[in-house]
Amino acid sequence: MFELIPLMLERVGILVILAFLLSRMKSFRQIIQNEHSFGAKMILIVIFGAFGVISNYTGVHIYHESIMSQSWHFNVASNNAIANTRIMGVAIGGLIGGPIVGLGVGLIAGLHRLTLGGFTAYACAISTIVAGVVTGLLRQKFGIQKNKSLWSVVSIGIIMECVQMGIILLIAKPFWSALHLVEVIALPMILINGFGTLIFILIIQNILQEEEKTRALQTNKALYIAEQTLPFFRQGLTPHSCNEAAKIIFKLTKADAISITDHNSVLAHVGAGSDHHEPMNSLATKLTKKALKEGNIIIATSKDEIQCFHMDCPLSAAIVLPLKALNKTVGSLKLYYTDSNKLDKVEKELADGLSKLFSTQLELAEAELQRKLVKDAEIKALQAQMHPHFLFNSLNTISSLIRTDADQARRLLIHLSTFFRNNLQGARQTLVTLEKELEHVEAYLTIEQTRFPSKFHVEFQIEPHLKMVQIPPFTLQPLIENSIRHAFSKEKILKVTVQAYEFNNDMILITEDNGKGISPELLNTIGNETIQSKEGTGTALWNIKKRIEEIYGEKEYFQIKSDLNTGTKVSIRIPLMKEVMEG
Repeated sequence: MFELIPLMLERVGILVILAFLLSRMKSFRQIIQNEHSFGAKMILIVIFGAFGVISNYTGVHIYHESIMSQSWHFNVASNNAIANTRIMGVAIGGLIGGPIVGLGVGLIAGLHRLTLGGFTAYACAISTIVAGVVTGLLRQKFGIQKNKSLWSVVSIGIIMECVQMGIILLIAKPFWSALHLVEVIALPMILINGFGTLIFILIIQNILQEEEKTRALQTNKALYIAEQTLPFFRQGLTPHSCNEAAKIIFKLTKADAISITDHNSVLAHVGAGSDHHEPMNSLATKLTKKALKEGNIIIATSKDEIQCFHMDCPLSAAIVLPLKALNKTVGSLKLYYTDSNKLDKVEKELADGLSKLFSTQLELAEAELQRKLVKDAEIKALQAQMHPHFLFNSLNTISSLIRTDADQARRLLIHLSTFFRNNLQGARQTLVTLEKELEHVEAYLTIEQTRFPSKFHVEFQIEPHLKMVQIPPFTLQPLIENSIRHAFSKEKILKVTVQAYEFNNDMILITEDNGKGISPELLNTIGNETIQSKEGTGTALWNIKKRIEEIYGEKEYFQIKSDLNTGTKVSIRIPLMKEVMEG
């Protein structure tokens, strides 16, 4: 029995070497990442089916107590059997690809084992198919991609090997020969195949972990590039700002050239092709015109797709990213490559992230322009509350999360984008729905709760039919922000309650906290005029009250009540329109 162990180790070594070589192949790594597609499943069936076939051919020949090692077995005598690593490949295939892959691999490896013969042929074939189906069904809960315990996955492989031994005892005839065979091969096959499964899974998980690390690094790189280009994109799409931004992007990416355009002309071009892609000239490629027209990311992998008018243009591949502001395409960012092989999945994901971040920066630039042009002094004062510190603090939080929780970092990026988008849209609207305002609040709170976990709790008590009521933008979010920024008390956790209910044909909006409260001296002033203090200026409260008075014409529609060391309560009354009450 024990002399079988080194021979089985040799067989496992063959599959491990093959697995390692596959893991270095770009195509195989992509298949592991996208195993849900039908084409990828078929390829996985072929790959792991081939592992099963190789295992059958390279098995160790067993005859009674004799163990015969030879290179390949093309047939097995009727009273003989083979010990191999077939179940290992089948189990891993099922755990990676699911039921379809598990069944496919099991059928290939099992039917091939049947063709080799031997008194265990039927038992081995059936156990192989069973292993493929069972591990495929277990994939949803214990799949390698699910980041489950390594040992739980290895245990499944060991259990499948034990199941094979049981099926051999049940089906293989004569029984005493089957029993003697299991006594010889069971322990070595279970131990060695368990060890091989462990090594194989470590290789697969290494692929997955490398992919996650790459994504995290790309997210971090995208944030860093966005931070470096922020001062320039906030100036808008000008030749100077675009040239400086293009230099930064060129330096920090693998692209061979960077180009930025507006709708009509090239504003900046850095890198290869600068001799004819000159700033202030008209657009040189049909690819750019198509991206600007459709507003979608377009990828080109050949000169023919780029369609540059210059015959000797060295650019062979490109990613064209539409730059958007206020839901309109205002220009494009192009990453060019002289070798199409450089344009891999990582570069595409980086480009996609940059497109979203740069579009947000351009919206900030547009908001800055609108802020300068708008005549409404209250809106301008409220926009001034959108401190750059919040953006940079949020980016720092996201950057730190990238190393520990990439998924949470991505979710925070989405909330950050929602927060600033609502800021920009609210600055151009007189009224928004309560639902939209609550979305703005949720985005803000998600970011703040990540930065200050367990420091405060916000509870919402909103009557559902009031969510479509129109209210002035920036009504709730600044009130909640004030509570979080100024009401903290060391003695207790801050609790903020937001209520919305109907009363006498009005919607009552209440924001109440249990914080430090406001002194009587300040309470008489705050909300009626701006003030200067260490805690703040009171601009947000004054602005909200002023706009409500101008829209609804009643001073009592906005009220502040506060007691020191007890908390603050802000009440707002919004008259309900007839359509809302009837709805």
